[in-house]
Amino acid sequence: MSSTSPASTAVMRQHAEQQFAEELAELAKQDNRARPANWLLSPWAVLRYLMGGRLDNGFEVSAKYIGNERLMEVAVATLATDRALLLYGVPGTAKSWVSEHLAAAISGNSTLLIQGTAGTSEEQLRYGWNYAQLLAHGPSEAALVPSPLMQAMRNGRIARVEELTRIPADVQDSLITVLSEKTLPIPELGSEVQAVAGFSVIATANNRDKGVNELSAALKRRFNTVVLPVPASEDDEVAIVTKRVGEMSRTLQLPAEPPALKEVRRIVQIFRELRNGRTEDGKTQLKSPSSTLSTAEAISVINSGLALAGHFGDGVLRPRDVAAGLVGAVVKDPVQDAVVWAEYLETVVKERSEWKDLYRACRETL
Repeated sequence: MSSTSPASTAVMRQHAEQQFAEELAELAKQDNRARPANWLLSPWAVLRYLMGGRLDNGFEVSAKYIGNERLMEVAVATLATDRALLLYGVPGTAKSWVSEHLAAAISGNSTLLIQGTAGTSEEQLRYGWNYAQLLAHGPSEAALVPSPLMQAMRNGRIARVEELTRIPADVQDSLITVLSEKTLPIPELGSEVQAVAGFSVIATANNRDKGVNELSAALKRRFNTVVLPVPASEDDEVAIVTKRVGEMSRTLQLPAEPPALKEVRRIVQIFRELRNGRTEDGKTQLKSPSSTLSTAEAISVINSGLALAGHFGDGVLRPRDVAAGLVGAVVKDPVQDAVVWAEYLETVVKERSEWKDLYRACRETL
């Protein structure tokens, strides 16, 4: 007779305001600066939450964003005005991550989210209807199904729109009235929802997405755009990857030891070299694959390797554990990218004496 243990109730991924509740509470206690209407923290405290640092009482706030602090200052200052914020850049530059943490620190709620896709409709952006109520009683407040955007307007919160340029252009433009007039008309009820102070929109978009729908000039004017770059230096990217791998490993309860810094740095270097089309020393020009090779993908490669090492190895991340993930990240086009990867292995990886183990592991996967 077999027995089964009860399923764990732990969620796979907590929202930012749950995961960092202690930091947000401590910042709120220490924060004596002016706060815009309906903000939980002052702009200064929001910035400290994002960038991390030690508070006056010695409490340590972890860094959520590792990069140019001025960019985060501009982002926070934008949301303190009547302008919406557009976080723009290549995939994997922490646009969604920054968006979530901004909403968590400002509103205490990062879940008012609209995920942009080619199938996103105007109803999903504005409001929908409970059709049973609609048929029974006609248009009424009770039959109205508010979108996350409408909820944010009513409560003075931050609404998030992910992948704005994936949304069809005519649907995108339904945001214009909301962002310029701060009102959402409901013609069926002869009424409107007027935005409460504290309301704003954070949208994200990337410039490498196939099928992008360019924003109209009218909509662009309603946003202040902050371009998030790829990490400027290898050290910055290694720090980001190490931090996020540690956080995700604990959440996923991976039974492997934290990866050695050497392995993290090696994977980051491979990604940076292929992304930039040259070796770090600048001596060798390289072909770049069609894949984006973002920081987020480097994190995924290491987490996949840790799962292999923990479940099928001795718990220590080794080249064999990361090789399959590396190939999967680089080779998206089985013809073009395979050639680029094979050439990189032979001209770069093979020639580095300290990388012989990685070269052998990668060759075995081809």
